Parts: sequence; C-alpha cells; structure tokens
Amino acid sequence: MTSYKELGLVNTREMFKKAVAGGYAIPAFNFNTLEQMQAIVQAAVETKSPVIMQVSKGARNYANGTILRYMAQGAVEYAKELGCKNPQIVLHLDHGDSFELCKDCIDNGFSSVMFDGSALPYEENIRITKQVVEYAHAHDVTVEAELGVLAGVEDEVQAEKSHYTKPEEVIDFATRSGCDSLAISIGTSHGAYKFTPEQCTRDPKTGRLVPPPLAFDILHEIEKKLPGFPIVLHGSSSVPQEEVDTINAHGGKLPDAVDIPEASKSAVCKINIDSDSRLAMTAAIRKHFDEKPGDFDPRQYLKPARENMKKMYIHKIVEVLGSNNKL
Repeated sequence: MTSYKELGLVNTREMFKKAVAGGYAIPAFNFNTLEQMQAIVQAAVETKSPVIMQVSKGARNYANGTILRYMAQGAVEYAKELGCKNPQIVLHLDHGDSFELCKDCIDNGFSSVMFDGSALPYEENIRITKQVVEYAHAHDVTVEAELGVLAGVEDEVQAEKSHYTKPEEVIDFATRSGCDSLAISIGTSHGAYKFTPEQCTRDPKTGRLVPPPLAFDILHEIEKKLPGFPIVLHGSSSVPQEEVDTINAHGGKLPDAVDIPEASKSAVCKINIDSDSRLAMTAAIRKHFDEKPGDFDPRQYLKPARENMKKMYIHKIVEVLGSNNKL
C-alpha cells in the first residue's frame, strides 16, 4: 500500500475548512495527460492556489493507475521546483462507482475519493458511501459523496435528466454516511452539451443558445440545513464560447455547445472543471494544425495547447473561484 503522505499530497479536510471560512472555492481540475498536469501545476503555483487534481475511472484506465501515482508525486516536486515551498495538492478520484474502486485508489496513493451512488436507491447510496468512508478515514483519506443526479455525459457517468437534490434529505444523508463533502444537483450538467436546444432559449441578437437558470434556491436551502458543510458542484465548466468558436473555425463540429452560468457565485467550496480544459486543448491543437499543417512533432502543437489550458486555469482560479493567494 502507498500512502498519499509519502507522495507529498494532502487531503481536502483543512483545504475545505479554509475555503468555507474564506468564502472561496477550490479548483478541481480533471486531468488525463502530462500536459494537463503541467498546466495545472504551473497555474496553481503562479496564482499561489491550492488545487485538486482529479481523475475519473476512465482517465485512470487510460493513463494507468501506477503512472498517475507517480505523476501526482511529480506534480508536488514540480511545484516545489517552480518555487512553491509548501504546495497543497490533492489527488482525487472523481465519480468512483464502487467500494472496490475507491479502496484501490486509496491503496495506491489517492488522498481523496468520491463515491457516486447518486443513481442508486437512497438507502443503498448511504450504505456504500458509509463503507467507503470507514475504510478511507482509517487511512486519513477524505470522501466526497453525491446526492441528486446530474444530466449529461462525463466518461462512464451518463444521465438524460437531472434530479435535483432534496434539501430535506441532506442532513440525514451526511450524518448517516459520514461523508466529508457532498456533491449536489441544482441544474449544472456534465460535458460540453449541457442542455438540449429544447431546454434553452435563443438570443435573438447572437443566435446562441441561452441555458435555463440554476436552482440556487435549492443550494441556499441546503446551506441553511448544513451550515459550514463542504458542498461541491459538478458539471460547472462554463464551456467558453471563444474556444468552441475556435474549434468550429478550424474544422471542428461542436454545434450548440452550451455555456452555463458561473456556478461558483455561492458558498460552494469545490468546483469541478473538466470540459473547459478539453475545449482549450482541442482549440489550440486545431488552430495549430490549420495554420501549420506541416508540423508533426507532438511538442509543436502540445506546447500551445498546454499554454492555452494554463491560461484558462489561471482565469478560473483568479476570476471565478477566488482561490489565488491562499497558500
């Protein structure tokens, strides 16, 4: 077994406590590749921000669990090399779908795991979440749970419709499961295609789709019932239209990829961001190939992709989440 502490990582407990008290949110950036990891670390160091580097089950299968463990250790050492004496980096499992997967991640250096039982019956969700919590806490690993279902697609996670979190259930769920943080559903959605055209209105001036409003009343009610408890929002990438436009202008086809309102304008302490990174990377690569079709060295097109992701990460940290200068 490899403890995350041997890798220089931290769990989310103190990180979330400070975020709740300070009124900001911790960025949780999904990553699959070296370039994404480098961009995340560079952005976090330059902005002096704590950061959660998270991987889904699919990303772990893609990159290999052993390699990811050493990438996380490398991220900590890279941050120190860049001048950050005490980096606050979490390696987090996003949307774990079984106790066995969560246990395997804990045994292999993850400092935080999420068990997503949101599609299960309520009592079954509590039972397995509690099982994960008991194992995780024995190794000082923190656990995120989910109550309510988000629509959209993210790797293996897929749902056609959202089912909003019921505020009346959150106290019972958090108490009985023992989870350290709770992901809720208030209308955010996974992926670039967050809403169908039928769910949106169309701006008569620009022709762009305008998404339905988020259910902030549910969020505020949950915050009243669980004051100070760490709340998480998934599906909160903003799908930057400029990146979509760049992709489409250079041969891509992303019709009706819809933005959402910035979900971080609340007391939520963790915001998950995945699709924005994918779009930033793809936009830079498509633009490079269109303008320099003779290039074939991956470094030639992955370098601008890394820079574009870093720019996006810094924007999120400083302008959206407010986690800069917190180290």
